[in-house]
Amino acid sequence: MKYKYLLTLVIFLIGWFSYSHFTSNSFEIPFGLNSTELASPNNHIKEDQIRIYKDRIVIELDKPYWSKFANTNSMDPLIDENSNGIEIKPISEDQIIAGDIISYKYNNSLIIHRVMEVGQDPKGWYAITKGDNNTFTDQEKVRFNQIEGILVGILY
Repeated sequence: MKYKYLLTLVIFLIGWFSYSHFTSNSFEIPFGLNSTELASPNNHIKEDQIRIYKDRIVIELDKPYWSKFANTNSMDPLIDENSNGIEIKPISEDQIIAGDIISYKYNNSLIIHRVMEVGQDPKGWYAITKGDNNTFTDQEKVRFNQIEGILVGILY
């Protein structure tokens, strides 16, 4: 008789847990199946440009340069003041796509933000940018002549 009550209690608890777990709005699908696809950077470094040796790595790039970052928090957690970057100078607008991270001149500052979209307007080509850790996109359109570089690598 006492096993019947115990079995009833176990069945009730399993049923309650299943109902409350699977009907709650906070149910999470594992492995990002419920996430939104975001634009990823362009593949600026192809596999055949990378050589790995036991004592060094060689990446064949045309005119790369090293970059450091200020502690603005706008690109956290991807980039912070202790990160080292590798950038290339774009030679044409079509090298830059949504998802790329670019550095550009704005007033007397150098900003590094992700490209959210590119387009054309009466003034020509532009990019809309946003810091990964910022809530809103940047207010000004970025013009090609403002762009200093495209981030192609981050070293931690």
